[in-house]
Amino acid sequence: MLTLNTFLRLVSITAPPVLLWVALAPVSAQKSQFNYDESRVPVYRLPDPLLAADGTRIATAADWWARRRPEIVKSFEEQVYGRAPGRPERMTFQVRSVDRQALDGQAIRKQVAIHIPGKKDGPLELLIYLPGKASKPVPVFLGLNFGGNHSIQDDPEILLSKQWMRSNKGRGVVNNRATEASRGTAASRWPVRQIVDRGFAVATIYCGDIDPDFHDEFQNGVHPAFYRSGQTRPAAGEWGTIAAWAWGLSRGLDYFESDPDIDHQHTAVMGHSRLGKTALWAGAIDQRFALVVSNNSGCGGAALSRRRFGETVKRINTSFPHWFNANFKKYNDQEDQLPVDQHELVALIAPRPVLICSARQDRWADPRGEYLSGLAADSVYRLLGTDGVGARSMPAVNQAPRGTIGYRIRPGKHDVTAADWDAYLDFAHRHFGTQKQK
Repeated sequence: MLTLNTFLRLVSITAPPVLLWVALAPVSAQKSQFNYDESRVPVYRLPDPLLAADGTRIATAADWWARRRPEIVKSFEEQVYGRAPGRPERMTFQVRSVDRQALDGQAIRKQVAIHIPGKKDGPLELLIYLPGKASKPVPVFLGLNFGGNHSIQDDPEILLSKQWMRSNKGRGVVNNRATEASRGTAASRWPVRQIVDRGFAVATIYCGDIDPDFHDEFQNGVHPAFYRSGQTRPAAGEWGTIAAWAWGLSRGLDYFESDPDIDHQHTAVMGHSRLGKTALWAGAIDQRFALVVSNNSGCGGAALSRRRFGETVKRINTSFPHWFNANFKKYNDQEDQLPVDQHELVALIAPRPVLICSARQDRWADPRGEYLSGLAADSVYRLLGTDGVGARSMPAVNQAPRGTIGYRIRPGKHDVTAADWDAYLDFAHRHFGTQKQK
């Protein structure tokens, strides 16, 4: 008997991945609970990223850029993430501090405030570590963090965030505010010494500086700074929190363009979990990001929504109603009605390199769905002259990613590890053409 996994591998080799994926049970089989069984993935048909809205096929790169790509961007903006404003006028940068002997002389640490006109709850605080001895400018990894910049290193000189964050006494967050005990609590996810040793800078902003991660009807964070007269919340097609976070990442890149120590043309944007969703959307809409890494991004990130495996559109919209725009809620239990799916989000990054990373035990994020998303974006990458996806069947664990669309799965759970960062850095060295350092 032909198993589903074998069938999917055969289809990935012999047929266009955007046409039809078949499973062994109907959609109704999974409505009573979340599905973790491949045999219960429903029949679904993916939108073809190279089929224009009027039904004509996109056959040239020029047509992709002029016709099809804008259509897909518009669909994601209107139906999923929401439209965000552009770079704000009168935005300013304030270098708060520079320490050229950070990490025992190994690194340079900079702290920069990004002031957004009209934002009343403080600037975006950007923390940067640069390799101290490398020739400048250096390439950089930029990502958001969950617990404040002070959480990535146990360093008393890093500004302690005063913004709202989710209470966690074990991580030193009490009554939704950071305490001194929260310093360095996320250091395992941000191996700064390892990164600067490899010749890269690393930069981060606390996501709550941009928009707090709770449903406050968009009264705090960056949204009110852009409301029109009489407006009190975003319209149905305007930005939710993930789009706001992505917008904030672009403001970090705006700063890099002004810093001679940073090679802003080689900026990699990286994110984990909900911030992996954010990194993908940031890379899709801001083509200045030269490389994108998503780690365990799942539903609304790299995983195909139509698979309904692990977290679903309804579940994510119910638990986190602020992440996406209001229109996305129309697709709760109606994934087949979506005009797009997440392979087209990956396709929007083309021809720039993208690395999709999964963890074998993180079934909630649907590792296979994350891989299939990259596979189904292959046609766009090849149209634009790249080698496309690096693996025509799902790779084994810990296999080094290949191709311009890289995929990696490791053992373990939902997390970011030092080994993950080694894979990110190797991928960036290969695609940036920079010298690999050890």
